[in-house]
Amino acid sequence: MPLSNTDRHYGAVAKTLHWSTALLILTLIPLGIFANDLPYDTSEELARKAWFFSLHKTLGVTVFFVALARILWAISQPKPAGLHPDRKFETWAAQTVHWLLYGSLLLVPLSGWVHHASTAGFAPIWWPFGQNLPLVPKSETLAATTAGLHLVFERVLVISILLHIAGALKHHIIDRDATLRRMLPGQPSVPDLRDGHKGVLPIVAALTVWAGALAIGSGLGVYQRHDSSVQAAALEAVQSDWAVQDGTLEITVTQLGGPVTGSFSDWTAAISFDEAVETGTAGSVEVIVSIGSLTLGSVTSEALGTDFFNAEAFPTAQFNATIERGPDGYAAVGTLTIKDQTLPVTLPFTLDLAENVAAMQGGLTLDRREFNIGNSQPDEGSLGFAVEVTVALTAVEGG
Repeated sequence: MPLSNTDRHYGAVAKTLHWSTALLILTLIPLGIFANDLPYDTSEELARKAWFFSLHKTLGVTVFFVALARILWAISQPKPAGLHPDRKFETWAAQTVHWLLYGSLLLVPLSGWVHHASTAGFAPIWWPFGQNLPLVPKSETLAATTAGLHLVFERVLVISILLHIAGALKHHIIDRDATLRRMLPGQPSVPDLRDGHKGVLPIVAALTVWAGALAIGSGLGVYQRHDSSVQAAALEAVQSDWAVQDGTLEITVTQLGGPVTGSFSDWTAAISFDEAVETGTAGSVEVIVSIGSLTLGSVTSEALGTDFFNAEAFPTAQFNATIERGPDGYAAVGTLTIKDQTLPVTLPFTLDLAENVAAMQGGLTLDRREFNIGNSQPDEGSLGFAVEVTVALTAVEGG
């Protein structure tokens, strides 16, 4: 069998790429449904769910490159003419479905890949090239949009595959022609036909279908962020000698061996501080954090659930400390309350003062077990014990 196509037959390369793509897609779709339905209440269940999702993502990236190779090969080759050029509607419909298939075979894995790169945590792609993509930022909004696009494009792909299979079976069973057999091993006898595969109408029709599918997805709200059902506690404004102008409060956990970083978007800090103190207590700080304002990549909902922060029952966390200045710098020494646990903690930090503006950066490491967080994950294979907390803020004296 020749490697290249002819005006009558598909070559070995085209057939191999066709059936390789078909095998991957028919594996990926049920695999994604299966992985999505798996429970994750225990450490073992989470690891199992992540393994299947990693397999799904890895095969998805493989499909992207196989489909790209298939399309580039098809462009470089003559396309065997249809066996029934006189059936104009049937020819147009078949070409439209082919364009939908080609486009969807790229759009489905690409949208899933961008979604993976734009969010943090859970189920890495199994390859040595990293988990990020150039020009793709970590963004929950982008992650939500691409997750919706992945769903929409996948639906178009499934419908296109069903139509493609139905057409092939119709040719094989009803018409009894060589349309399907031309994609199987061997070279069946076919008549010498003119090329009936020209024209832009099928491309226009495929673009119209995609536009309609995108519009339906927008109407259903699939591109919007579906945040946790937990309502973030609204925090009251606080009186502070030093008013926070901007800042970040981040946590980093290790999930399945990889770091996942998230942040709390709503917190307050009441700060008193005397920069003239050279040794000893230089002030105090009281921080209140709205737990429901946490964003932690793809595991935000789980982090706010009852086994972790339990944000519905414990909507805030609180840190009360004195600011101590010693020979090695500053530290906030006090207690941290998360859920129903209050423990002593020390937060060392650096402080840069310029006139009445203070820039602070600090961090500490907590053990999640001490706050009864993630008791269903009793080992570090799925979720590490250590939680890195980092804080940075700029405050102005007198507000």
